[in-house]
Amino acid sequence: MMGFFMYIPFLHIMWAQLSFSEPFLTQQGLPEIPSKFLDLAKRPDLVEWMVSIRRNLHENPELGFEEFDTSKLIRNELDKLGISYQHPIAVTGVVGYIGTGSPPFVAIRADMDALAMQEAVEWEHKSKVPGKMHACGHDAHVAMLLGAAKLLQEHSSELQGTVILVFQPAEEGGGGAKKMRDAGILENVDAIFGLHVSTKYPIGTTSARSGPVLAGCGFFEATISGKGGHAATPQHTIDPILASSNIILSLQQLVSREADPLDSQVVTVAKFEGGRAFNVIPDSVTIGGTFRAFSKESFKQLKHRIEEVVTLQASVQRCNATLHFFENEKPFYPVTVNDQRLHEHFLGVAGRMLGVDSVKELQPVMGSEDFSFFAETIPGYFYYVGMVNETKGRLQFGHSPLFEVNEDVLPYGAALHASLAATYLLEYHSPKVHRKGSIHDEL
Repeated sequence: MMGFFMYIPFLHIMWAQLSFSEPFLTQQGLPEIPSKFLDLAKRPDLVEWMVSIRRNLHENPELGFEEFDTSKLIRNELDKLGISYQHPIAVTGVVGYIGTGSPPFVAIRADMDALAMQEAVEWEHKSKVPGKMHACGHDAHVAMLLGAAKLLQEHSSELQGTVILVFQPAEEGGGGAKKMRDAGILENVDAIFGLHVSTKYPIGTTSARSGPVLAGCGFFEATISGKGGHAATPQHTIDPILASSNIILSLQQLVSREADPLDSQVVTVAKFEGGRAFNVIPDSVTIGGTFRAFSKESFKQLKHRIEEVVTLQASVQRCNATLHFFENEKPFYPVTVNDQRLHEHFLGVAGRMLGVDSVKELQPVMGSEDFSFFAETIPGYFYYVGMVNETKGRLQFGHSPLFEVNEDVLPYGAALHASLAATYLLEYHSPKVHRKGSIHDEL
């Protein structure tokens, strides 16, 4: 763990960087900040640096809470930039600090983990780790946050407060954001921004909205136990396959017959395991799936009804059911809700950087994000950065073994990160009374 005093050994680096940059983080120059940061982010040397980081991470993917080499790479780059940080937080997480070291604090976040799948894209920097792949763009997210860190560090003496860099583990189901939040990284923080690359929107555009943008999400698994036997004499068995089939049909009716059609909800059974032979009824069947909703009330009701349907339908078929929601291993993700004031701030920054017509209205989707743990604690804002260039071919959606990142997106993400944070500190410069005992005390 490094304290804020780590700036001292790197002062010569900081001054060398600042000497190449004109001051522009002033209240009077506020409208010019986004476009200037984008120009800086498109410098060939900075783009080349971000691309090299992204490709290094892509070749060496690590799953949630196993991002040890990823974390080491991040810390090495922060050391070179003269940026102080804390580590480890939530096993592999890194939290960096740029600016005055005092309030106000604003955070920008990147997730670090890869997915457990085999890459099917044949290219020079394909994953070197069998069965693991950056198939959701988190390698690009890390590169863009480091790019933003470099931009902000070059102008750190002009910041009106402190920017917190959140490099977060285990977004893909592990709830790494929850663990970082519970470790206290949001103490005294006024707002947090997060982004995700998009295979839907063109390069040079971004997409967002206020209010709910991503659903709350939970997982469940049930084991339905009966009595196995020969398929030719089902009367001597208690058939868990039949019971499980009735359970699945009843679960589908929770949305179609109990939910308000205007209140989006999903229950999906995606796992069914039971039986190995054509003529043997098994003793038990295991089913599992996910449920999602856009409000806490709907999510809670879905969970309650899943419990009732599974246990009671199993009983109707003379079976027993054991149900698990994995709240410790796979914590329920809250609904991701974008703060209205931050939405207005985002529209101003993105509009000045990319043009008003390049800021697209985001339609809510039933996917989920553990950024929601941050956003339910303090004002948060989550947005998408387009990377589609039709001249380079169609991009596959995330979580596909054919997923690719258009690396032209990197300077846009870096510039948006840096601009949102720097202008937030200028526009909302109202330091809170600093509470002792927080994770930021040593700054």
